[in-house]
Amino acid sequence: MASNIPVVKQAAWISIIPQIGVMILLFGFYYLIGLKEFILYGALTYLLFSYSLRVFVPKSHRKGIKLMKKNKFEIAILNFENSYNFFVKNNWIDKYRYLTLLSSSKMTYREMALCNIAFCYGQIGNGKMMKEYYKKTLVEFPDNSIAYSAIKAIDSLK
Repeated sequence: MASNIPVVKQAAWISIIPQIGVMILLFGFYYLIGLKEFILYGALTYLLFSYSLRVFVPKSHRKGIKLMKKNKFEIAILNFENSYNFFVKNNWIDKYRYLTLLSSSKMTYREMALCNIAFCYGQIGNGKMMKEYYKKTLVEFPDNSIAYSAIKAIDSLK
């Protein structure tokens, strides 16, 4: 089912380097224990780790995205708030997401949560909260082009 909700995915291509390093370590491990198909096992292990980490660690974020795609914005906000709070408490997971989650996302999960909360507020017609969350995004992440553009658009409507 196609969603009419825009999804922005920004990749940090430099993050590929540590991920390749993890994969090489897995190849080396399977090579050292004597498996003939060490590349196959290393690649499969990497894929399993990668998928599992992205599914089980940012659970609230993933649930929020699913709810947002179903136009259930009020409930999605709660999930994005939970995601934001989780990654505030566990900042190291988000900061080193290239290794801890094997994620190539340019944006942190905290940054994505704030932008998604703002977007959801906009979808339910609460422009005041939308602008507040975009401003909060810019306070924590001054280079966030999504929040900057959204605030500029909101201000141009006045």
